[in-house]
Amino acid sequence: MADVQADVQSDAFVFFGATGDLAHKEIFPSLQRLVRDQNLNVPIIGVAHSGWSLDRLKARAKDSLEKHGGVDQDAFKKLTELLHYVDGDYNDPKTFVELRKQLGEAKRPLHYLAIPPSLFATVAKGLAESGCAKNARVVVEKPFGHDLASAQELDRIVKQYFPEERIFRIDHFLGKEPVQNILYTRFANPMFEPIWNRNYVRSIQITMAENFGVEDRGKFYDETGALRDVVQNHLLQVLANLTIDPPAAEEHGSSRDQKAALLKAVRPISPNDVVRGQYQGYLSVPGVKAGSTVETFIALKLFIDTWRWADVPIYIRAGKMLPVTATEIFVEFKRPPIEIFSEIVPTTSGHLRMRISPEIEIGMGVRVKTPGERMTGNDVELMLTEQAACDMPPYERLLGDAMRGQNELFARQDVVEAQWRAVGPILGNAAPFYQYQPGTWGPPEAQQLINNDGPWIDPKLIDPNTTDAKPVDARPVDTKTTKSKANPKAQQGS
Repeated sequence: MADVQADVQSDAFVFFGATGDLAHKEIFPSLQRLVRDQNLNVPIIGVAHSGWSLDRLKARAKDSLEKHGGVDQDAFKKLTELLHYVDGDYNDPKTFVELRKQLGEAKRPLHYLAIPPSLFATVAKGLAESGCAKNARVVVEKPFGHDLASAQELDRIVKQYFPEERIFRIDHFLGKEPVQNILYTRFANPMFEPIWNRNYVRSIQITMAENFGVEDRGKFYDETGALRDVVQNHLLQVLANLTIDPPAAEEHGSSRDQKAALLKAVRPISPNDVVRGQYQGYLSVPGVKAGSTVETFIALKLFIDTWRWADVPIYIRAGKMLPVTATEIFVEFKRPPIEIFSEIVPTTSGHLRMRISPEIEIGMGVRVKTPGERMTGNDVELMLTEQAACDMPPYERLLGDAMRGQNELFARQDVVEAQWRAVGPILGNAAPFYQYQPGTWGPPEAQQLINNDGPWIDPKLIDPNTTDAKPVDARPVDTKTTKSKANPKAQQGS
């Protein structure tokens, strides 16, 4: 099987599932942006089994853009000129014969499988037997399996027709600007690396909160749950960016090598270190099975068995129907061995807070002296950076990279397997399960999990219409000490 060289542009874009929800929400808006911003000018071929015509697909594309980002008239006109459509059953070889015809002179297509994993084998086989897989790349949408065994089986199926270097496993979190910024902030600033280890870091918290429920995704979510939906993939990737060793400069694939090494060192999580929850009202969502015990909230504790991170507790929680929608990282540094000013100081006094969404923020928690004769202080947070969300959506970045053969922001199979091994012991009903009220931070038992390392640091709702100082979000301070005050923005960058 001839290989496509990295950095060689694909000369056609094919997306299976062209009439589906993912295409409507993400793919069409990203394609318009690629046409507008990156001069995408190759055949774009939608494939589905819906009984549609090309005109109906174009109408669907316009509806997608009107609802997700807006129609750019010039870019949309160009997109519709490039757009083709193949309607047919994925089990029918004629569908792929027609696809080969629509590809015309294209010799290096990119095939995006925006379809359920159960159809991957059928489509991959059809592509191979029709000649559409020759010199082609394939993008596989998550979930990458349901557990370790199914992930390995899925990989075996796809690799019958595509080698690893031509498989792009897309996890949109890896394309988010603030997730990439974690790596950049760590390794571009020399003050962080000397203290980024077990000698100075007391604990790490990662919280992904959503203030909405399952909505109309009841059937899908009831087969997935919070652990499989966002922890096994998105949040373990965030953890990897936060804790990997420095990648070798300019070496292709080095970052993914470091992520693989880090995630392989994550100790398999014990059911004793997990609390699962389900918001009241979930069982009434259409598509949810009666009596379902699928979690809509999960909190867990894990360890990384490396010299850098040994014995540092890492806490991850994710849930729906929580008070706010935000994703934050909170790195708590150890206090000095002796408090020489005889104060009772909260341990969160020294911290680094990284807000990934919906805003991008990095704040550094420090303690400063209160004016006066007494040697006492207040906790403040220096705002190091504060930005609006990046204008480039992750799917635009990732699809553009896949077209160019750049795989650094895509999941590699050994990384996927390491993630499944870490969460394997806690899949299903292995851990305790509790109900919680919508609008709360999950079941109270989650607080018991964090115990002496807590409490959890709850992300705050930030009003985008105000420029006022942001509050330091730290644990309650002992009444004998001065409480944390609002961030004075003593230092700010762009």
